[in-house]
Amino acid sequence: MESFMRCISRTARCSQLYRSERLEKVGLSGGQYVYISCACRSPGISQEQMSRQILINKSNVARQLAALEQNGFIRREPDPKDRRVLRVYPTEKAQEAYPYVQEVLTDWRRYLTEGFTDEERETLDALMERVLARATAYAENRLAKERKEGGEPK
Repeated sequence: MESFMRCISRTARCSQLYRSERLEKVGLSGGQYVYISCACRSPGISQEQMSRQILINKSNVARQLAALEQNGFIRREPDPKDRRVLRVYPTEKAQEAYPYVQEVLTDWRRYLTEGFTDEERETLDALMERVLARATAYAENRLAKERKEGGEPK
């Protein structure tokens, strides 16, 4: 049996391929769904907050948001109280694409767990939530340490 991390890594790559194929129809790449989902769930979120929430460094978030803005999916506006902060808002185009994005994610999950019992799906969800909590704690601690040291996360 393949190692745990190899399984996660290969599943993530397959997931990216699936999302890329399906989301191309609405003009999104496989990795952009997370930004659309975040903007639609939290309109007005700051780029900094988004970076922390999705655990992607600020420069990559800014780059992806610039591409999404250019393609009409989001708009960024300076915060009226602090002009250094950029707030991210979904456009109508993003709001129209969002239900399809959710459908793509649901279809992939359904495909991956086909043949599982309800109990097996619940167990898998519970175990993956525990794995995610540990991974997130590590990433958040690392990011906090780097912010404290005054550097951009690597």
